[in-house]
Amino acid sequence: MKQQMSVLIFAILLITTLRAQDRPVHTFSIVARDSVTGELGVAVQSHWFSVGPLVPWAEAGVGAVATQSFVDPAYGPLGLDLMRAGKTARQALDGLLASDPGKDVRQVAMTDARGTVAAHTGSKCIPSAGHIEGEQFTVEANLMLNDKVWPAMAKAYRETRGDLADRMLAALDAAQSVGGDIRGKQSAAILIVSGKPTGKPWQDRIMDLRVEDNPEPLKELRRVVNVHRAYQHMNAGDLATEHNDIDGALKEYGTAMNMMPDNLEMKYWTAVALVNAGRLDQSLPLFKEIFAADPNWAELTPRLPTVDLLKVDEEGLKKILGIAGKK
Repeated sequence: MKQQMSVLIFAILLITTLRAQDRPVHTFSIVARDSVTGELGVAVQSHWFSVGPLVPWAEAGVGAVATQSFVDPAYGPLGLDLMRAGKTARQALDGLLASDPGKDVRQVAMTDARGTVAAHTGSKCIPSAGHIEGEQFTVEANLMLNDKVWPAMAKAYRETRGDLADRMLAALDAAQSVGGDIRGKQSAAILIVSGKPTGKPWQDRIMDLRVEDNPEPLKELRRVVNVHRAYQHMNAGDLATEHNDIDGALKEYGTAMNMMPDNLEMKYWTAVALVNAGRLDQSLPLFKEIFAADPNWAELTPRLPTVDLLKVDEEGLKKILGIAGKK
């Protein structure tokens, strides 16, 4: 109890000192917990530059927060502090609002690790503004073209199949499809963390992607989410390689290449994996395509055997480099 009181007192003092940093980040967002995986996430779009560092906050095993309208970023870390100390999302949000003289211009939403949610739309948020507290998710929006935005978000999230990222992106798309921000669109972000902490924050952060300034931020966000997923397969391939699971590595690399067929690096490391699996002849068409597109990859290749990343004898290396006209 004493620890919780200390956290709350610290939160009140800190949030009071940070009021001068308020910024008019009017926007729409979703905060959610995946009931199957326990993952926690926030996704957001705004007509404001670089919305990612301000609105979404999340910590594995603790909760997630979206803070917007005349945004006070302190709601993010302080809300997580309170939930980490054992407060529910509602208790954390109510505690911070009670100490905030600017609560009427705030829009804030939280979910804790148990899926309890809470949201607040201040009475002076610019219309159209509102929120919906759903089952393990909230949607919230302000300065919208109309009042259809947050209901459309809730409907899309409930009805979309897929992982947490798929469902949150669908909610953002739905918001835009019925009007979105009355000012237009500029930036977007998505943040997802694991349901249980590993003690390694870099592993807990499953997805942390931002579009800082783009005429079509949601389309660009979907593109970089696809890139992120492709590189997850590349990382899985690298891990399989470390464990001498060459077939597993080739499967992961192949999936990544199918997702991003124009990415030379993915093709290159797939070709290297083929060589290391004793399939030199299968690698040659890939090397040929890569070297023709960018000769620097041919410059790199003879360096790899020296650090044991390309397991090939001198004759095999000559065969590879011969494709690029090198000896």
